[in-house]
Amino acid sequence: MRIVSKSFTNDFKTQISKLTGRFELVTEYKPAGDQPTAIAELVEGLERKEKHQVLMGVTGSGKTFTMASVIAHVNKPTLVMAPNKTLAAQLYSEFKSLFPKNAVEYFVSYYDYYQPEAYVVSTDTFIEKDSAINDEIDKLRHSATRSLFERRDVLIVSSVSCIYGLGSPEEYFAQMCVFEEGQKIRRDDLLRKLVSVQYIRNDMDFGRGTFRVRGDMIDILPSYETMRAIRIEMFGSSIESIYELDPLRGKKMTKLKRVAVFPASHYVTNPDLKKTAINSILDELRERLVEFKSLAKTAEAKRLESRTLFDIEMMQEVGHCPGIENYSRHLTGRGAGQAPPTLYDYFPDDFLLVADESHVTIPQIGGMYRGDLARKSVLVEHGFRLPSALDNRPLKFEEFEAKVNQVVYVSATPSEYELEKAKGKITEQIIRPTGLLDPTMEIRPVKNQVHDLFDLAKERIQKDERILVTTLTKRMAEDLTDYLRKNSIRVRYLHSDVETLERIEILRDLREGKFDVLVGINLLREGLDLPEVSLVAILDADKEGFLRSKTSLIQTCGRAARNVNGHVVFFADKITKSLHATIDECTRRRKIQEEYNQEHGIVPRTVRKNIENQQVTDRLDEHDYLELGGVSRELEELHVAPDKVQDEIQRIDLEMKEAARKLNFELAAELRDKLMKLKEVDLKWNLKK
Repeated sequence: MRIVSKSFTNDFKTQISKLTGRFELVTEYKPAGDQPTAIAELVEGLERKEKHQVLMGVTGSGKTFTMASVIAHVNKPTLVMAPNKTLAAQLYSEFKSLFPKNAVEYFVSYYDYYQPEAYVVSTDTFIEKDSAINDEIDKLRHSATRSLFERRDVLIVSSVSCIYGLGSPEEYFAQMCVFEEGQKIRRDDLLRKLVSVQYIRNDMDFGRGTFRVRGDMIDILPSYETMRAIRIEMFGSSIESIYELDPLRGKKMTKLKRVAVFPASHYVTNPDLKKTAINSILDELRERLVEFKSLAKTAEAKRLESRTLFDIEMMQEVGHCPGIENYSRHLTGRGAGQAPPTLYDYFPDDFLLVADESHVTIPQIGGMYRGDLARKSVLVEHGFRLPSALDNRPLKFEEFEAKVNQVVYVSATPSEYELEKAKGKITEQIIRPTGLLDPTMEIRPVKNQVHDLFDLAKERIQKDERILVTTLTKRMAEDLTDYLRKNSIRVRYLHSDVETLERIEILRDLREGKFDVLVGINLLREGLDLPEVSLVAILDADKEGFLRSKTSLIQTCGRAARNVNGHVVFFADKITKSLHATIDECTRRRKIQEEYNQEHGIVPRTVRKNIENQQVTDRLDEHDYLELGGVSRELEELHVAPDKVQDEIQRIDLEMKEAARKLNFELAAELRDKLMKLKEVDLKWNLKK
């Protein structure tokens, strides 16, 4: 637990400008292949104050290690953005192992489940907001912002949720409580100060974001900690001593001279600003009611007035209300249409942004604002929210661009946006230290694609190798799966209706050789690491579109790049622009790797990766019970006796929470899906009884 320096100031920007700390890369690995060149080029560009750069690196070339080396060289607070929680968790783990002495943090959406409030006009149905917050992720979010106020050697791995409104960093910083030995303060005033920053007194259950009081001894468990608490011992009207405390054993650990306790919520407001905000909300309400009445929208006016006045009363009495984020514009003192404060605003001005898998991450940013606006506009129009609720939103794309100081786009297939922004400042990382080459390629006619695929699959199966097949439509995937199965090919079909947990099991079964051919549509691109796959077959490769664009084709071909016998077959009757570009690019990369291998005497070898034996389902059936019919049959297929359903629900719930605590979010999400299924069957069983 870091203490506040004696040069502490209440000014947010002044304080973070004084922070120190250097990144220290701890690893046995040395840059190899074209990593040294890539590191040097990127560092040089950052030192020249280049705003946009691209690292175009193929799968398996060590892009994460390259970026870690760059971060260590330039020593800037860094935000690494990933397109989803799963990839973010993987990057977080990798960077934490590379920077064990620095502050590597994790910042993603803290919802295990989130149903935003919405209104369906056609059926006059209002859907209340419903969510389940993951306490462990919430702790990590607080730890991330706390670190930015205490040190400079901070690397935060985030999903695109970092563009959502977070609460004013100036207000969050200003509400921080600083305690030091010998400080003159009455005990009751100290307790009121903790309550004002949303800490809750709980003398029985000492959890995160709470404090307990025993005479003149006050224990605080900060919102960003679970294993280290703070004990403040009072003597009269002053602080006699401060200790770091083991909350489980109640044992004092380290004596401190001073300590900072950050607020328990990012949405904290001082009393004066809260009073101003409430007056502003009332002014907006009056204006909106006049507007509704002039349009003869009596029901909407009554609905809006009732909800808003209730929320204001809650804020006055308990300090917050459900959906308080919808009033964030008033609470932060922003003007209409002004960009909300986000995680970006917690960083110093010279921070570095790394956009991982940028061809996916960057488009997500623009789409989030438009989707949020469409949903909230309906709520505002029908009197469920004030117009200011529209300013509780993600950043617009142009606002995101304005907040960027320096950015490195990392992708094997950067889009035109990244390439245009970089203006030729593109660093290639083509060489794999393993010596593996991009797969060989060939084009075959569409007419006999199914029969040709069958023959190709038989050849690979005889060599104990696996095959991936990607189609354009769900119908084609289903028909192809049926055809191969009827001809004695062990095949599975991976489609959008298959839940994530079952997907994990299917991919593991493929690697273990329980079947040989996996058929899919768009699920065979990013994120699949299958060294046993030596053949990728792309059906109807000449149909231009999203699924057959250059980016999609290159990503799909990369699934065969982990095997020394990697080969890709395009079934096409004509060479489209995307297909031509894909073949040219993969051929170029293959040639570069071949020359490097010859020069250094490297013999390519298939990647050897352990197959994780995740017994995540235990007694649960892998198939979708809804297709089996009948409640009794559903329970039978789930391998659960009717009198054991509640026990099974409790067991899976504990496993889900444990997986989330260990940052295994993919597993946690799938256990959640199984839990919801089991609860649904349990409900139907009770109704049947």
